[in-house]
Amino acid sequence: MLTAQLVKLGISLTRIKRAVAAGILIRPSKGWVALPGADPMLINAAAARVVITCVTAAAYLDWWDVGEKKPHLAAAPHAHPILTQPARVHWNEPIVPRQPGKLVDSPTNVLLAVAECRPFEEAVTIWESGLRLGVAKPDALRLLPLRPRTLAVLEAARPYADAGTESILFHRLTWLGLPMRRQTWILGHRVDLLIGDRLVIQVDGGHHVDAQRASDNEHDAQLRLAGYHPIRVTYWQLMNDWPRVQELILDAIAHGLHLAKH
Repeated sequence: MLTAQLVKLGISLTRIKRAVAAGILIRPSKGWVALPGADPMLINAAAARVVITCVTAAAYLDWWDVGEKKPHLAAAPHAHPILTQPARVHWNEPIVPRQPGKLVDSPTNVLLAVAECRPFEEAVTIWESGLRLGVAKPDALRLLPLRPRTLAVLEAARPYADAGTESILFHRLTWLGLPMRRQTWILGHRVDLLIGDRLVIQVDGGHHVDAQRASDNEHDAQLRLAGYHPIRVTYWQLMNDWPRVQELILDAIAHGLHLAKH
């Protein structure tokens, strides 16, 4: 917290200095104090005199974590951040003014940073995660002076997409030009992606164990009996072995398994 904010609350500078000297508070940088057990990411941001933004903020806010190791930070064009580790600094004047004392960028600023910084597919996935949580309204975002790329991400993002894996899968296959439906109900269960009439793609996360696995296996059997062709892959395969996953899907399409049998 900013020292000035504590003073406004009626806490004297003398009392603050005593708390720092006693170890009750720590001072990340001039004008800032924090509890010793505060979030290290926020303490580091205060020490560097920056704001957490882009994919780092998206992960911190529990939207979607792309696994970026280098922190993404925001600073005004003429600021002088004090960086002690490699970081991607977004030098800009934000559309939404940054309130003093806030160390995490506003949701709208985070979305705009993601759209301009990340690959299109990844940006759409993060946007869909944020929009699903209600952090911003698409209609309100359209009223902002958006750059062409950001506008394209906005138009591609579905506010009610169920999961990031489903978004990634969909956008990686749009080049096929085939009818695809996300999160559609078939035989009492939602499937991640339906290609054409009959090809079902499911992505398993860490929850795919025990009772969940038994339920999913039963549904796969029901799909086959009803004439569908399910392909089930893991999150790891989707993110780390995409060529093999794509090959499985393309082979299925080549054999006409996406088409209804007449």
